Amino acid sequence: MTKRAVKYWNVLAESSRNRWQVLDGTDGMIEQVTLSMDDSTGDYTRLTRFKAGADTTPFGRNRHDYPEEVFIVSGRLYDQTNGTWLEQGHYANRLPGEIHGPFLCEQECIVLEISTPSQA
Repeated sequence: MTKRAVKYWNVLAESSRNRWQVLDGTDGMIEQVTLSMDDSTGDYTRLTRFKAGADTTPFGRNRHDYPEEVFIVSGRLYDQTNGTWLEQGHYANRLPGEIHGPFLCEQECIVLEISTPSQA
């Protein structure tokens, strides 16, 4: 199966605000919206918005059993494990098991994530 088809919609428009979901344990500082999902494989594409001042240090470092691509759409985010500021235009194709985070955010940052759990 493949990801469901989605007609054009402006994810960043105020009218789409209700589609974003706050991540538990972030006090509203991080939210996500799933753009596309394959229900049979779990593969998904989503946007994550880190608000200014967001800090994922309490969650520690992260890793996945599957590949993950990330692209910084806007703003910047500091990856503490890699000691790197990820700014607008940065891209990474993370291999399964690659450690990343925790993240610090000084100004709002939007990250595009394409994850493929089917490749775990």
